[in-house]
Amino acid sequence: MVAVSEPPLRAPCSGAGVCPGCGALLPAEDGPTHPYIRSSPACWARYGEVLAREFGDPDYFALHQLTVDAYAVQHPGVAERRAIQSVGLHLMTLCMVIEDGADPREGPKLHRRMVRRPAFEWLDPPPMDGRLTVAAILPAQSPSEHERLVRAWARDVWEAWTPHHETVRRWVRHSLA
Repeated sequence: MVAVSEPPLRAPCSGAGVCPGCGALLPAEDGPTHPYIRSSPACWARYGEVLAREFGDPDYFALHQLTVDAYAVQHPGVAERRAIQSVGLHLMTLCMVIEDGADPREGPKLHRRMVRRPAFEWLDPPPMDGRLTVAAILPAQSPSEHERLVRAWARDVWEAWTPHHETVRRWVRHSLA
C-alpha cells in the first residue's frame, strides 16, 4: 500500500455508494458507466473529471497512459473477452512503465509493439479495498502534484496485482519478443 498525504478517501458520507471496481466510497449518483469496465456512476464521473483535466492542459497529460491503465485494472469487470483483453493490455503497460522504466507518454507506441500479444486469460482480480483510487487524483493543485499522485496510484494498483505479476511479465516477453 502507498501512503500519500491526502484526506481519507473512504470517509463515510450520507447517500454514499461503494464502487464495485475500486471500492471507493463516493456519494451515490445516477449516470453513465462503461460497458465492460465495472464502476459506479460516481466513480466513472470522477475518472471523467481527471481525463478532462489531462486533455485540457498539456502539463497534466504526461501521465495520461498511467491514469487509463490504473483505472482500467482497478475496475476489471467480469470474465468476458473485452474485459480480459483490456485488463491484460493495461497490466502489461503498467508492468513496462513501473518495472522496466518505459515512458508512459509512449503508451500508444507500446501498444502497437504488442502486436503479437498473447492469448490473454482471465486473472482473478485482487481485492481493491483500501487502495488509492481515482478520487485521490482530483485534489491535485498542480501538474507536479498530479504526477506524484498518478504515479503513486499506478504503483499501488500494480502492487495489488502481485499474485499475477509473473503471468503479466510472461505476456510482455511474448508480445515484445
